Amino acid sequence: MSDVASPMPPTTLDADGATTVTVTTPTTGTELFADRRDVVVMRVDGELKDLSTELEAGTVVEPVTIGEPDGLAVLRHSAAHVLAQAVQQVNPDAKLGIGPPITDGFYYDFDVETPFTPEDLKALEKVMARIIKEGQTFRRRVVTEEEARAELADEPYKLELIGLKGGAAEGGDSNEDVEVGGGELTIYDNVRGAGRESETVVWKDLCRGPHLPSTRLIGNGVQLMRSAAAYWRGSEKNPQLQRIYGTAWPSKDELKAYLDRLAEAERRDHRRLGSELDLFSFPDEIGSGLAVFHPKGGIVRMVMEEYSRSKHLEAGYSFVNSPHITKGRLFEVSGHLDWYSEGMYPAMHLDAELDDEGQVRKPGQDYYLKPMNCPMHNLIFDARGRSYRELPLRLFEFGTVYRYEKSGVVHGLTRARGFTQDDAHIYCTREQMKDELTSLLTFVLDLLKDYGLEDFYLELSTRDPEKSVGSDDAWEEATRTLEEVATASGLDLVPDPGGAAFYGPKISVQAKDAIGRTWQMSTIQLDFNLPEKFDLEYTAADGSRQRPVMIHRALFGSIERFFAVLLEHYAGAFPAWLAPVQVLAVPVADAFDDYLGDVVAKLRARGIRAEIDLSDDRFGKKIRNAAKEKVPFVLIAGGEDAEAGAVSFRYRDGRQENGVPVDEAVERIVTAVRDRVQV
Repeated sequence: MSDVASPMPPTTLDADGATTVTVTTPTTGTELFADRRDVVVMRVDGELKDLSTELEAGTVVEPVTIGEPDGLAVLRHSAAHVLAQAVQQVNPDAKLGIGPPITDGFYYDFDVETPFTPEDLKALEKVMARIIKEGQTFRRRVVTEEEARAELADEPYKLELIGLKGGAAEGGDSNEDVEVGGGELTIYDNVRGAGRESETVVWKDLCRGPHLPSTRLIGNGVQLMRSAAAYWRGSEKNPQLQRIYGTAWPSKDELKAYLDRLAEAERRDHRRLGSELDLFSFPDEIGSGLAVFHPKGGIVRMVMEEYSRSKHLEAGYSFVNSPHITKGRLFEVSGHLDWYSEGMYPAMHLDAELDDEGQVRKPGQDYYLKPMNCPMHNLIFDARGRSYRELPLRLFEFGTVYRYEKSGVVHGLTRARGFTQDDAHIYCTREQMKDELTSLLTFVLDLLKDYGLEDFYLELSTRDPEKSVGSDDAWEEATRTLEEVATASGLDLVPDPGGAAFYGPKISVQAKDAIGRTWQMSTIQLDFNLPEKFDLEYTAADGSRQRPVMIHRALFGSIERFFAVLLEHYAGAFPAWLAPVQVLAVPVADAFDDYLGDVVAKLRARGIRAEIDLSDDRFGKKIRNAAKEKVPFVLIAGGEDAEAGAVSFRYRDGRQENGVPVDEAVERIVTAVRDRVQV
């Protein structure tokens, strides 16, 4: 290839602010970005390409650096190839599955006789380090199906994927796209000594790419994390393979930061904290994904709910209640049985009547545990005639629902089978719709801030044509309105194509916690379709019958999940207003039990959750127990305190303040709780 013509190709900024380069003379990305060591792949016509790709004059190219999301994905996929090469170098009989990049890392599946051990992973890391240091080149080749089958004749899983490319296989995992996606079959060779007469292909894999130019660019930010069993193509009907998970980052420092985040996340795991702080449990006798809240957890939950109730009453919501089960016909009308039956518990067939001979006199009906509340709220709206003067009508319920999550998906309180939604459904006119959505988004964000979350962005989930009902015009109007409201909020808006519910698009509020993880919080869905299905109407000002617009809104998502998020966000150290025990009084000796008992009584009279430790433990252990239980305020009293009518404050961070008059101490605590101060 010729060098880039002089002067250098013009550099411009596209609509998104990304730097682009227009090629003036045929070249490659390698030559074009020779002075950019951070560029590892490029985007051509919206598609990622290897830097070795030949470029014609006039082509507009966008460089992609290793630190960008796409660059990180290429780094991790290249690391997955090096892992597979290392496995087959150690065990030539290992058969290859697939190895896609995933969030924060990668994995690769192998068919091997025995599962991998932690010692195996350490040994494989050393082999990977040698391959990386060697600087092998990733070289792409386009092959025919016949050529691919001949070269990969000893790889049965690759042969199946080649058949999948040709339409011979069905179903499976979307991650297979890394192997056979795109318009052609390609193989990537790992080449040692590229460009020299002695160059050698040392390994190859079926892959669509792209990859880093060289294994050396993977660097030393790679670590294998764990291994696990995984069914081929995600189906229990297929062989069970062994999956190795790894992570890869542009530098060793970034790897360390990631591992530190994982360690901190483990320390904050709500399941561990729930047990340590005696908040909740999941008894085997009840079943997977079904939590019971202990007294301390029950207090936190009660405070969360009571505060939410008070704010909803201020905002003009009406409280309703609905039963936990219903006849199946209700979910046939709503469409949930068509779209969500796999996520619902099996029906209970009830109410059949038999005659004396055991023959069915009256057939029974299917009843379902409710997976959502909206159909029942529609029945409340439709219980009598409605006037435009009643709109917007905001119905709110703490409604417990049940969803049959698979056992491998259930995860503590964040993915449960039974949970309580703080569920609202708002019925309004077309004219009220936009203003209602705007005020609703403000209400949601303000309430989340009250619970201590501050860092938000929005996600707009749009229609999946294969999983939706309703007209194109209705979907277009609903999506446009939500987008306008989201944009006006000033928060970043991220698209989620095809992520909408079957009845309408939604905005979801994404919140970052104390260690930078993102959680989906509130959802706001705009729905023109369920009012149609339930034939909901109101009388307009001109006397005509009109269809209301329906807005679905879950603020917490579920009480249980939000409880888990807050527990991890605060690492169990809830702010004083949420803490199950706000004050623990610890007498220095038994002689001061009554003195501190009077202080506790004063606090309780002001609505503070205060206790006194009258156990037989020594004073030092009582203080340590209070620290373990993460109590916001520990009040200590000994002889000097009692004589002065004072107490000593001990805070969660270990600070201590002595000689605080009792009345001042009480006011200080009451104020901190009232103002929701984090201490």
